[in-house]
Amino acid sequence: MEQLIREQMSEWGVLISAEQAEKLSGFSRLLLEKNKVMNLTAITDPKEVATRHMLDSLFLLTLRELKGPIIDIGSGAGFPGLPLKLVRPELDITFLDATGKRMAFVSESAQALGCPVKTVHARAEEYAHAPGVREAFACALSRAVAPMNILCELTLPYVQIGGAFLAMKSDNAAAEEELEEAREAVETLGGAVAGQVPYRIESVDPRQIIIIEKRAPTPKPYPRRFGKITARPL
Repeated sequence: MEQLIREQMSEWGVLISAEQAEKLSGFSRLLLEKNKVMNLTAITDPKEVATRHMLDSLFLLTLRELKGPIIDIGSGAGFPGLPLKLVRPELDITFLDATGKRMAFVSESAQALGCPVKTVHARAEEYAHAPGVREAFACALSRAVAPMNILCELTLPYVQIGGAFLAMKSDNAAAEEELEEAREAVETLGGAVAGQVPYRIESVDPRQIIIIEKRAPTPKPYPRRFGKITARPL
């Protein structure tokens, strides 16, 4: 696993030390062990954890838009934020998820690996209205499986003007259609589609990062309650 990660990252122009690779391997072991008693991932093969979770997350290190402070929205078992933090501990990342047990796992794993992190157990659409949080982050990340128009309403309110939302998506025709349908929502929320960065990982379907730049303040009513977001998406 460690050699696979180091070789792929080297191809992407990012050097990973042996110690950093060992920490990623340690996180994989903690994930698979905890997964025996808690539903964290459907992926249980260590090599697939390396490719579909670790490397998929670490590709973000190739992007200039990845800068702090960062919020990882819907981070679940810690992806993409924890692999990024283990390799670049100087990154200021806040982990946000609505499931408390998952945030506890992320916190405990980070502590065990010598990399304490800030976790928040809250719903994204509610935490965005908390004092000092709105438009407080230079970058928002999400691998959450949701349509782009919904993801943008949950994430763009957190991003400061000049910052970016980096959405991790498949690279296929369905994703292109989804993005096209979300363009009005992106504009309404103060964003603009600034680019799409495709990437490939062995044995993984084509992937891409969709870069949404924040160019204007998000109107105060957003994000709405989740029921309204899903019933009447932008």
